[in-house]
Amino acid sequence: MGIISTVRAVRAASERELVEAAWPRLAALAAEGVTTLEIKSGYGLDVENEIKMLRAIRELARLTPMRLVPTLLAAHAVPPDSNRREYIERAIGELLPRVREERLADCVDAFVETIAFDLDDARRLFTRAKDLGFGIRVHAEQLSPSGAAALGAEFGALSCDHLEHLDPSGARAMAAAGSVAVLLPGAYYFLRESHRPPVGLLREHGVAMAVASDLNPGTSPIASLLTCLHMSVLLFGLTPEEALLGVTYNAARALGRQDLVRWRRDGARTLRSGTCRNLSSSPTSSAG
Repeated sequence: MGIISTVRAVRAASERELVEAAWPRLAALAAEGVTTLEIKSGYGLDVENEIKMLRAIRELARLTPMRLVPTLLAAHAVPPDSNRREYIERAIGELLPRVREERLADCVDAFVETIAFDLDDARRLFTRAKDLGFGIRVHAEQLSPSGAAALGAEFGALSCDHLEHLDPSGARAMAAAGSVAVLLPGAYYFLRESHRPPVGLLREHGVAMAVASDLNPGTSPIASLLTCLHMSVLLFGLTPEEALLGVTYNAARALGRQDLVRWRRDGARTLRSGTCRNLSSSPTSSAG
């Protein structure tokens, strides 16, 4: 299994080794003009190794001029040495408080899916995260219609990622909450999916769409935001303007950094300056 293979590699690596492994990926993204980068944890699957990943992200932020936005992917997969309920208990009781105490992440994320965690798990996790002052993100509706997007919206999620199986009720909830839909064409391509995100539904309900790479070793090993920009038009049917907004203004909105983007209008709307977003599940991992 790809995630577990990466978990073994992350657990075996030191913090310094994680930083060094991530550096070429950051350099590749910077060379394409990426200025702001979200990095998720989620490949430690225990308290100490999730903390180690987040500390590596903090060290990377110290070393690079890029803006790094750390996210605690607290519920990514069930660890091989535990079960789902036990892991959620540790995440709620130990992991979240430690991450908040060290100020290692801005948001908490969860993967809600039949192969990962259910809505009850995510609700408990998000309730505790909100109590501690974290923002919320959610991996939603990737492989099946789970209701995760609506749950994320209920908690005011900044972003809902994937969304291949989003339904109208989820789109309405996201629109009401102002949650950004983060489309991940790299994962769609590498997993050979056939069920595309419902872009028309997102347009209909006025849900902002961001585009990101989902750079990770198992399902989207692509360190090129420009390639994903191209894929979002070719595979998902975004217009060029939607795609450009997806890696600039809407990407910044998904990170809560929309203040970094400025606009001007010269007849047609054009982008003047801004920030590109690359969603990276684990640039510090090398196996998968």
